[in-house]
Amino acid sequence: MTNAARKLLSTFDDRRAADTMREVLSSAGITVGGDAPWDIQIHDARVYARVLRDATLGVGESYVDGWWDCASLDQMVTRLVLSRANLVVDDSWVLLAQAVKARLFNLQIARPFEVGERHYDVGNDLYAAMLGKHMAYTCAYWKNADTLDAAQEAKFELVCRKIGLRPGMRVLDLGCGWAGFAAFAAERHGAKVVGYTVSKEQQAWSRAHHAALPVEIRLEDYRKATGRYDAVVSIGLMEHVGWKNYRSYMELAERLLAPNGVAFVHTIAGNIPRSHIEPWFDKYIFPNAVLPTLARLASAMEGILIPEDVHNIGEDYDRTLMAWWHNFDAAWPTLRARYGDTFYRRWKYYLLSCAGAFRARSQQLFQFVMTRPGTPAPRSRRG
Repeated sequence: MTNAARKLLSTFDDRRAADTMREVLSSAGITVGGDAPWDIQIHDARVYARVLRDATLGVGESYVDGWWDCASLDQMVTRLVLSRANLVVDDSWVLLAQAVKARLFNLQIARPFEVGERHYDVGNDLYAAMLGKHMAYTCAYWKNADTLDAAQEAKFELVCRKIGLRPGMRVLDLGCGWAGFAAFAAERHGAKVVGYTVSKEQQAWSRAHHAALPVEIRLEDYRKATGRYDAVVSIGLMEHVGWKNYRSYMELAERLLAPNGVAFVHTIAGNIPRSHIEPWFDKYIFPNAVLPTLARLASAMEGILIPEDVHNIGEDYDRTLMAWWHNFDAAWPTLRARYGDTFYRRWKYYLLSCAGAFRARSQQLFQFVMTRPGTPAPRSRRG
């Protein structure tokens, strides 16, 4: 084939890719070059072929590279998900490779500290600016709250009510983050809390800020937890447990519970079972993560723990993510020198695309209260 022929074929393929993607976007009410907030502006025509080749990985990477823009990413993603137009680019070699890797390996066990090193250790100054005073990196509860800090306190109080927290109770917090809940449970309810994290920065921050409280934060894989506790909670850990390990998680929680103890899980969940998350998020945000489903977690409990209460507050994650985005964006002038403009676009895509997905209800946030067989049902209240 001559160079001229190759160039002609390449031009034809680029045009076909552009036509295909414009049609997909149009089906979601999104116009290339339009003036609505959810419309997109193309800066590099190679984006069409890149997206068709690399699917959602290509969408995210091309945005971070500056090949396209959108005034309101969250609204764009909501429209794509609701129209199911996003399914057009769901199949690719990237997804196939990721699925094969998830089937062959148990990465959550093989690499337990990777997500801590690559995501949670990014910088405490970043998270302090974004998350608010409680450093809570999970969905807040906005039912009777007007601010992020108030909504996170409401979420903590909701958890305390559900587990029946009383002074003197011993609580195990698996995947404790910056110990926001641990500190709240200790300070407001007189609990004694042991937390496990795989992030050295989270441990350092927690020790520096909560040294006066009966809170012990251990830098260790949650699977190494020992002791007996009146309540075993995980608030944002299950996304990192892995679909092959849900059963062993339930066995661990049961083993760590004192008589009449209560187990509690707060987790993002998908609507359909998958062995991996979207490739872009796996590569750049949460390595080796996978979203559980209600059915998979219920199956993992069978014969081990009784589900006493299941509560979906997924709609609240949209508002939480938007609050994080506004905090991050407002603080960017003080963060830019350390993190750089590529990081800004990556974090913007992460926070706003997640907000859009939750707004479209493609993801949920479940809270589970569980007990051993024979344990009296807790009188938990949702509030």
